[in-house]
Amino acid sequence: MISGIPFNKPFLTGNELHYIKDAVESGKISGNGKYTKKCQQFFETKYGFKKCLLTTSCTDALEMAAILIDIKPGDEVIVPSYTFVSTANPFILRGATIIFADSRTDHPGIDEDQLEKLITPKTRAIVPVHYAGSACDMGKIMAIANAHNIYVIEDAAQAIDNYYIEGDKKIPLGSIGHLAAFSFHETKNIISGEGGMLVINDPNLIPRSEIIWEKGTNRSAFFRGEIDKYGWVDLGSSFLPSEIVSAFLWAQLENIDGLQTRRSEHWNSYYNFLKNWAGQKNVTLPLIPSYSDNNAHIFYLILPTVEDRDKLIQRLKALAITAVFHYQSLHKSDFFKHQYLGNELKNADHYSDCLVRLPLYQELTEETIREICSLIVS
Repeated sequence: MISGIPFNKPFLTGNELHYIKDAVESGKISGNGKYTKKCQQFFETKYGFKKCLLTTSCTDALEMAAILIDIKPGDEVIVPSYTFVSTANPFILRGATIIFADSRTDHPGIDEDQLEKLITPKTRAIVPVHYAGSACDMGKIMAIANAHNIYVIEDAAQAIDNYYIEGDKKIPLGSIGHLAAFSFHETKNIISGEGGMLVINDPNLIPRSEIIWEKGTNRSAFFRGEIDKYGWVDLGSSFLPSEIVSAFLWAQLENIDGLQTRRSEHWNSYYNFLKNWAGQKNVTLPLIPSYSDNNAHIFYLILPTVEDRDKLIQRLKALAITAVFHYQSLHKSDFFKHQYLGNELKNADHYSDCLVRLPLYQELTEETIREICSLIVS
């Protein structure tokens, strides 16, 4: 019988240490060197993002976004309650009031049909989260945002290499909103340990983004020879990752197609092994909306009750197989619950209570997944 299966296991493609050694020997290991530029160019070329800036985390990318759109005290920002705290924190740090939206009934992503009624004259931005990498209905979200002249910042932490489907077009997630933030945390499909990226799709925001990225200076323009000296010209912070982080990331990006193919195989194995059992036991498997492709970031189950969810986690734990629950509703968090004055968010609470994530990483085999599924259905 299988045992000792972690929830996640970082995977090395083979060139990570080689590129890190190359970066160190080059004498340039601070940010914005060769590997940083290679990674940024990769994303701009492959996905058509207008401007990419690597950061030390997705949280940092969202903090950059909050500065870039000039979030101020009194502004309102709409985010889903069912998400990681980093979706909300960067805007709170700038003094914004967070307006929490519920999840959909059929998917943990934000309920797009709620957004219109949450908008007020103080609303500055909507931050949809592409949960499990699956696309939010970006056509609907962008239409609402454009009608009210507010920003859309895609929290694409889990959504690398996935697409929004519009008719016969596949549009990369992260390329639709005015801004987008990605994560390369060790639990993501493509990793650098910790790491992230801000995508700037609004051309009007590009010049200032580099200044914020470079600690509030016009240093990047100086190194391109566009100005004869640089200085402090705006707000900013130290958002750049080191070349060591970027070198690791480059080794992953070189292999993105193979990594994604393998992950999709694992996701499909889970789905095929569990679909009949799930239908019989009132267990919900991941929904991939008709307007989304699937990057196989998470394979989750939604159990009927919190007791069912906890029993499954404990049963697998007894066999040294790590399955885990996910987000707890932010509007009920210790930090926010005394501030929250909105309506009940029953779908977010349902996913907080009933969703469980199964192990998913490169080194799993189909045989191991089959055995995990056999234990689940037994």
